[in-house]
Amino acid sequence: MSRFAAPIAEQIWDMKYRFKEADGTPLDHGVEDTWKRIAGALASVEKQPDMWAGKFYNALEDFKFLPAGRIIAGAGTDRSVTLFNCFVMGTVPDTMGGIFDMLKEAALTMQQGGGIGYDFSTLRPKGAAVKGVAADASGPLSFMDVWDAMCRTIMSAGSRRGAMMATMRCDHPDIDQFIEAKQDGARLRMFNLSVLITDDFMDAVKSDTAWDLVFDGTVYKTVKALDLWNKIMQATYDYAEPGVIFIDRINKKNNLHYCETIAATNPCGEQPLPPYGACLLGSINLARLVKDPFGDGADLDAAALDDLVRTAVRMMDNVVDASRFPLDAQAQEARAKRRIGLGVTGLADALLMVGQRYGSEQAAARTEAWMKQIARAAYLASSDLAAEKGAFPLFDKDAFLASETMLDMDADVRDAIAKNGIRNALLTSIAPTGTISLYAGNVSSGIEPVFAYSYIRKVLQKDGSRTEEQVSDYAVEMWREKFGDKALPDYFVNAQTLAPLDHVRMQAAAQKWIDSSISKTINCPEDISFDDFKQVYMAAWDQGCKGCTTYRPNDVTGSVLTVSETTDAAPEIDKGADVVYLSEPLSRPDALEGHTYKIKWPESQHAIYITINDVIENDKRRPFEVFINSKNMEHYAWTLALTRMISAVFRRGGDVSFVVEELKAVFDPRGGAWVQGKYIPSILAAIGGVIEQHMVRIGFIQSEGTHLKSDPKAEAIAVGERPRGPACPSCGQFGMRMIEGCMTCGDCGHSKCG
Repeated sequence: MSRFAAPIAEQIWDMKYRFKEADGTPLDHGVEDTWKRIAGALASVEKQPDMWAGKFYNALEDFKFLPAGRIIAGAGTDRSVTLFNCFVMGTVPDTMGGIFDMLKEAALTMQQGGGIGYDFSTLRPKGAAVKGVAADASGPLSFMDVWDAMCRTIMSAGSRRGAMMATMRCDHPDIDQFIEAKQDGARLRMFNLSVLITDDFMDAVKSDTAWDLVFDGTVYKTVKALDLWNKIMQATYDYAEPGVIFIDRINKKNNLHYCETIAATNPCGEQPLPPYGACLLGSINLARLVKDPFGDGADLDAAALDDLVRTAVRMMDNVVDASRFPLDAQAQEARAKRRIGLGVTGLADALLMVGQRYGSEQAAARTEAWMKQIARAAYLASSDLAAEKGAFPLFDKDAFLASETMLDMDADVRDAIAKNGIRNALLTSIAPTGTISLYAGNVSSGIEPVFAYSYIRKVLQKDGSRTEEQVSDYAVEMWREKFGDKALPDYFVNAQTLAPLDHVRMQAAAQKWIDSSISKTINCPEDISFDDFKQVYMAAWDQGCKGCTTYRPNDVTGSVLTVSETTDAAPEIDKGADVVYLSEPLSRPDALEGHTYKIKWPESQHAIYITINDVIENDKRRPFEVFINSKNMEHYAWTLALTRMISAVFRRGGDVSFVVEELKAVFDPRGGAWVQGKYIPSILAAIGGVIEQHMVRIGFIQSEGTHLKSDPKAEAIAVGERPRGPACPSCGQFGMRMIEGCMTCGDCGHSKCG
């Protein structure tokens, strides 16, 4: 009997987490098999594996504890993948050889499925002298372009493109170029960018004083701190990047302040990490732990929470020993400190179940209390593990107990650590949970508010028919089951009706008991004034957050789902929203019409031939498959891979014009070529141009840009007259929205970060 709360949950499990043979034959026959597989794998490092496998299964059962997606998909499969989500790579040396050694390490890490973070502040600014070669430095941004190109060529495990975070200090001489980098729509598309903000800089902003831009002891330029801050704010207001990371606050509050310095985070920002640090994630599903939901005695089950947290800590600690690592340096770093990132999901749903309005002072206080319960249980569990298995190797009792986190802990927690030590150097973090939240029955993500109460998801079947599924928020579904059509109370709020400063209040409340950081998006209305927008960031600083990420929908960033009512009262469930999703690829007719194109690339003996065949739907042509061929055997592997990949995307339907955009944005670090009087940055870009030319030729896209004309199978979800969001690169539907600092699809769960 299926344990899934909603059809979308089972579909997410089948697409992303279900263990299958290479030919697609399922090995996990039900989600219970998935739970058994994970529990067995993580218990295998125990002295009593059978006993602990049962305990771990109970934690996973009914989606109470949700390990990160890489653990769900990879544990117990014997696949050559890492169970860690993300890494911060080694410090980038300011030498050509060192830079490309780091590039190689990044490629190896992404090949196994890990996202990566880098601090590029260590590279000398553009124009600085390079001794010994009588040349000027090209600057950090030029090398970031190389990383971006590398990332485009590597598909991470599970058919997801790798994610990267780049940071740069607020006093680096090239900070202006860093801030402006993603205002070019074709540049650094695989990176998230964040500026490392120091305490001194914030003091200078508030006092409106001068600020030096320095590298290696040399002052290159002096600016007004407030002007630089406003430049960051304007870029974020217009383009949603860069984010800001309060790096001094992170280092001061780090339990490991005595043995590491942090200068970068993982791609979504919830894990500030040292060089070669690894990000191990899992979430407690608070929505499953509320007693008497919507009743007079509704509250979180404290005993169940304590037991679940203790089990989750042990499971995650075992992952350190059970996982593979792309690099030996990453394995050594993980085992020396054994940091984990235990977080939550379903917070907003849990608050609704106990009658609290997300964003209110009362909800913030309740959140802070719940986070303290989790932190307390986690630290005590880790101390007990240290008594049993030993403290993490770099544990220094006096230095550890002197950390700011420990000074805030209750005396019994400090006493336990003083006696036993602690197994894990850091324990809590709140990561993006978009996909696993769908898998758990569409609970609210992380500590985010409910995004939308319900929408209709239309699924296009293989035979051309359509079925409709209503996707409802977990708490809303529980309300309907209990009260039928009774109106939702006024404390039901969602991301569209929430004031930005309410977001900040919730992030700050959670941060007090999270020893790493939090991935969260502060949604801002499109018409928010620039001054009010800046206040969001200043409030995040003043209230103790470790960073801040906002999203303001506009013509550049894309729109998000709008609701039919804009009052403070909760909107009714929208029943007319329309999402089109292909459950299976379109069938191939026996015969197709198409065109063949020839590319003659300079310095290549053999031409490349591209055949694009079309299918006719509703009297309109759309690309259905691609064949790329060349006599040059050096091209064989990648042209075959590209043929299969692009054809698979085309056959899924929806907005596939992003294929053109992705290909045309690829540049070859060795240089492109002039073709028919136009500079083309790479062969892949040339192929993208041919596909674009064909799409224009058949009327699938307009002649300028790559925006689709009206196509019934690529319509955006619409509530009122606004599109729901940008097209998803995985399923092609217009369900992308910024959530938890990451562009996430509400239909298939695709996330750049997860």
